[in-house]
Amino acid sequence: MHTPHVVAVMGVAGTGKTTIGPLLAARLGVPYAEGDDFHPSANIAKMSAGTPLEDADRWPWLDAIGAWAREREGLGGVVSCSALKRSYRDRLRASAPGIVFVHLAGDRALIEARMARRRGHFMPTALLDSQFATLQPIQPDEAGVVVDVSGTPEEITGRAAQALAGLSGTRR
Repeated sequence: MHTPHVVAVMGVAGTGKTTIGPLLAARLGVPYAEGDDFHPSANIAKMSAGTPLEDADRWPWLDAIGAWAREREGLGGVVSCSALKRSYRDRLRASAPGIVFVHLAGDRALIEARMARRRGHFMPTALLDSQFATLQPIQPDEAGVVVDVSGTPEEITGRAAQALAGLSGTRR
């Protein structure tokens, strides 16, 4: 028996975290948690109104995700979470030191087109600029991989699983 990591699928809005997260979890044989479900209702109302969240809004959300990840340590799991800033990822690691990140990254035009097609999501396309402005890519000293979001969900998931397998100590 192997012990999979807890994986946070991160990136700006529209990169496919909610699509790739469950596919990756199924491929790894671990549970999936939707990061948006950890937001307090005040955060969702703010984003629905087109207002970017401030760090003070994000701390309780990140702490809730971190608590879930800590509970899954040694068992494995996949959670979606934008984790755009290094400080956000550091906060998650403070709760769950073994967490690894899959940064879904891609061309802004592709991401905006995908956002424009989705229905029933609280994050408007208007906030995409603030997401890119906030994004601090994974650094070499962080446990994680960058995965291109072009192609089908299955192709992206395959690239993510392969990249994770290449991390030290990760087994599929």
